Amino acid sequence: MSESEDADSKTEEPTEKKIGDALERGQTAVSKEVSTFAGFLGLFLCLSFIYRASTGRLSGTLALLLENAGTVRISTGEDLARFFAYVGGEALSFLGPFLGLIAGLGIAASFVQGAPRVAFDRITPDLGRISPIKGWKRLFGVGGLVELGKSTAKIAILTGSLAFSLIVDRETLVNAMRTDPRLAPELILTILLHLTSVVCIVAGLLAGADWAWTRFKWRRDLRMSRHELKEEIKQAEGGGLVKARMRSLAQSRARKRMMNAVPRATLVIANPTHYAIALRYVREEGGAPLVLAKGKDLIALKIRQVAEENQIPVFEKKELVRAMYEFVEVDRMIPPEFFRPIAELIHFLSSRGGVQGRNGSMRMP
Repeated sequence: MSESEDADSKTEEPTEKKIGDALERGQTAVSKEVSTFAGFLGLFLCLSFIYRASTGRLSGTLALLLENAGTVRISTGEDLARFFAYVGGEALSFLGPFLGLIAGLGIAASFVQGAPRVAFDRITPDLGRISPIKGWKRLFGVGGLVELGKSTAKIAILTGSLAFSLIVDRETLVNAMRTDPRLAPELILTILLHLTSVVCIVAGLLAGADWAWTRFKWRRDLRMSRHELKEEIKQAEGGGLVKARMRSLAQSRARKRMMNAVPRATLVIANPTHYAIALRYVREEGGAPLVLAKGKDLIALKIRQVAEENQIPVFEKKELVRAMYEFVEVDRMIPPEFFRPIAELIHFLSSRGGVQGRNGSMRMP
């Protein structure tokens, strides 16, 4: 199957699982233009709020160097080192905020587009990445041509914007050649502000368009064919079968514990084979009668069988057991509305001379 045919067959939107797997592999929708815009924005903010306050200091340093250029002694290596240390310190104090802000905004731009993840697939060695044939396809394929068109359009737009800005500021640039050198930093700062403001606007528009395109292309590349969608559904159903099996095992264990508790019952009420509820009541234990087990059909028959084997009285009370079945829960006391009929049964057992067995439950003589 060719690549075009394979792409045409992927008509279904990606599922949440497909998107999650892609993110785990490091396949995220990241636009380089957003990071570029963050860099230009950092430059503009520095020029607007930070460098304007630092321009006076830089102007003073430049004036000091120009006025005392003839007195600067550079006769030894130590003199040269001190000179470069001084100039480098001034340059670092001027450029440091810019570099820090650019780095911070670049990191923020990455976080905005997607939380960072450790994707070992992205750093695992792959010979296909250095294959000349695959590299040629990447360069001259559809994706490579799209990137080339985007880069060309970006360069053309930025170049045109800068040219327009320079034409507007041409008088300022001409007058700069006749300006006092001590005023040069302030003049340069003004020109750079104009240029970066234009570049920021253009870069912001490009970043928005590229981010939208990147997200669209990312979701398009994650589309699934009907066959892939059916296979994922089958796998999900397989997971559901496993969960159902686990629930079945849990219910089986619960039934086993319930049957083991039936010999401790005081009485069992049944209907006569469809429903059965085993109850325990011992005055010394306090509280209302406790439900030890309940069940329908085969489970009800099993409860009756265990009760008869342990000589526990079984009362066939059709209306009562039907009414109680939906409202009582295992290992909990019966609701108050059933106190009276159950108390009558317990009183009947006591009046017949029932005795307590070894486990404390009422036994028939």
